[in-house]
Amino acid sequence: MSNKKTAMVGTPCQILAATKINRYEEKTGGSPIDVKIGLFCMENFSYQYLKRYLKSRDIELFEVKEFRIEKGQFVAYLIDGNVFRIPIAETEPFTRKNCHICTDYTSDVSDISVGSVGSPKYHSTVIVRSQKGKQIIDACIAEGYIEAEAISRKGQDLLEKIANQKISKNTRIYKKREAIGRPVLSKRQISEEEFYDECGKCQFDNLQNDVISVGSCVLCGACEYVCPIDAVQINNRKPVSVKECEEDCHACYFACPRTFISDAIYPEGIDEQPLGEYLEIYSVKADSIMGQDGGVVSAILVYLLENNIVDEVSVVGEDKDAPWRPESYLTSKIQDVIKAAGTKYSTTTIGFKALTNKK
Repeated sequence: MSNKKTAMVGTPCQILAATKINRYEEKTGGSPIDVKIGLFCMENFSYQYLKRYLKSRDIELFEVKEFRIEKGQFVAYLIDGNVFRIPIAETEPFTRKNCHICTDYTSDVSDISVGSVGSPKYHSTVIVRSQKGKQIIDACIAEGYIEAEAISRKGQDLLEKIANQKISKNTRIYKKREAIGRPVLSKRQISEEEFYDECGKCQFDNLQNDVISVGSCVLCGACEYVCPIDAVQINNRKPVSVKECEEDCHACYFACPRTFISDAIYPEGIDEQPLGEYLEIYSVKADSIMGQDGGVVSAILVYLLENNIVDEVSVVGEDKDAPWRPESYLTSKIQDVIKAAGTKYSTTTIGFKALTNKK
């Protein structure tokens, strides 16, 4: 594992995996992730289904430069300058079905959560969750990296409404799955002792049966990252085993965000709190960096690098051969952070790929 401290920006499932990896370091090998910035997330999209959907609209995936979510619409910016838009409600045909068992909209186990819902245009909503997150945001405000004010009551009500909608909808879905024998292990409340007991029995073949084969895998890449012998590989579709696990290794099962989650990470009743546990909520903007929702995440990353809080940060750039497909990498360069500013919506989960590539 690298000795460099890293700031990770990710979706709720990716942040949950990072939390599990470091909490159970003796089983997973740990990670250099020291700051977790979680993104608001309703769902992700399937590469195959999106490709098929766009083709039905006479658009090939290679013609797409970038995907965005704007004003309640899913937007595809094409290389030729044309723009394709549909309401979010019509994205169901290409939504990843494994997203339907997640009830975490605001990335509840991050240090700082960021998204656009609840704040004015060119602002981001920032939820401060940990003391580490509070120190970072307080310093960013004091040193002029960002401007912040308390979120409005109307804004917070809207944010809670959206979060509750995800909880309500996906709770119904995962309970139906459980009823027909498709386990949703991450929703089975267990103690820390039970967690160690359950995960300590399991290896990749169990992960295959309990998560991957039943359509729960989120392609975060945690299993690939923690495998000490590189026995797990991800080919954009699903994790596969390329050789036998070591006899007493359970790393992938401990790390996966779709296996069991102990009450030490998600306390009982967490779904009754639509925004999870938090310290403060702000509406924030960063005038110095242009981004989809005010450049706030990029401004925080710049602060972390310039003040040596971390050594590297995860950013998302473009794949040169496929501009529509975001490519994750680690960098210590401010110019890389600024260049990568702006939310990028991906049909392939990037998760831990940047960390895996640096192992």
